[in-house]
Amino acid sequence: MKPNLPKTFAELNLIEPLKIALSETGYTKPTPIQAEAIPLLLEGRDLLGCAQTGTGKTAAFALPILHRLVLADQKTTPRHARVLVLTPTRELAIQVHQSFEIYGKNLKLKYAVIFGGVGQSPQVKALSQGVDVLVATPGRLLDLIEQGFVKLSQLEVFVLDEADRMLDMGFVHDINKILKLLPKKRHNLFFSATMPPVIEKLAQSILVNPVRIEVTPVSSTAELIAQNVMFVDRENKRPLLKYILEDKKLSRVIVFSRTKHGANKIVEFLAKFEIIAEAIHGNKSQSARQKALENFKAGKIRVLIATDIAARGIDIDDITHVINYDLPNESESYVHRIGRTARAGASGIAISFCDADEKPFLKDIEKLIGKSIPVIESHPFHSQKVVDARLISSSRAKAIIDGENTLRGGRSSNNRRFPRNNSRPKQTSPKK
Repeated sequence: MKPNLPKTFAELNLIEPLKIALSETGYTKPTPIQAEAIPLLLEGRDLLGCAQTGTGKTAAFALPILHRLVLADQKTTPRHARVLVLTPTRELAIQVHQSFEIYGKNLKLKYAVIFGGVGQSPQVKALSQGVDVLVATPGRLLDLIEQGFVKLSQLEVFVLDEADRMLDMGFVHDINKILKLLPKKRHNLFFSATMPPVIEKLAQSILVNPVRIEVTPVSSTAELIAQNVMFVDRENKRPLLKYILEDKKLSRVIVFSRTKHGANKIVEFLAKFEIIAEAIHGNKSQSARQKALENFKAGKIRVLIATDIAARGIDIDDITHVINYDLPNESESYVHRIGRTARAGASGIAISFCDADEKPFLKDIEKLIGKSIPVIESHPFHSQKVVDARLISSSRAKAIIDGENTLRGGRSSNNRRFPRNNSRPKQTSPKK
């Protein structure tokens, strides 16, 4: 933390109800992004934040927004929202909404969250008298706007969270439609873990004279995470996973699968050996996904199998291990994945399985993070064949894997053909 930045929440110029809520949650020291962002946001500056999940960015924008809403002392009007936080996934929307409720529990403000995959009636009811803070995914928000249940003409603050994931999921068109409905005079906050040119361009179109804050660049992985790779033939990945999970020291584990079909198969395989796991992915109902997350958080299951999209926004402490059952074909996803462990000052372990076709992905990951990942050979499924495999190009490797996924009935979670997590409801049966 920079020398002149506040070292405790008590030093921040926040209203007393917020300080009390923070104290009750046990938070005393702001994270770097909170210490940098909160004073600037209290001044009303537009913000461009380059920060990934786990840096404390939700509190970095929620606290000053709540502070601002109370001081402005404006009443809500029916179907209108004063603040809009746009997120790419249902899970992240729910968590951001919960954060606002926790930090703002001593305030007389109204909060609502809307997302697809469930019935819209409770959401419409929550919006009917207007809300101070609305957290939403793009598809459901546009649905309710088109039906006349949400109006954005009185919006005071707009937050775009995880903009790079919005791009990955094909939401840029929806975002642009939403932007056209916002008042020109507003406070803008923009967050993204990565800043490719298309994201920079989008940020420039939204922000006015912004201050830029960069925390934990995507190319740098947490120092507290011990990273290792295991070379294994593809047909031995499941036995290797079982072998590793037999160690009870792996008390809370996220296993990443490239496909939804693959995630289900892993759960079925582990169940044969009484290793209870649950999967979360886009084909699961919202209630099933929430139940799996709650069971994982409560310690009822110690293994959660996830695809990249479903896992985005998961904010659970005490995850001891991340296992990359399949290496991601986009190296930045590796950093997001392993960042699920080693949170809040804890240490963590990331283990990656690598078969012959995935070696190009491993090379790309090591190039991104700027170091070689140590290889563990002392396991019963170590493959010299993978060690000796000829290195093909990343594009060729992706084509091979995508082709095999299609043959097996799966589908790459990184391509653009997956269904939207918050897809719009059919007209015949309006559901959220």
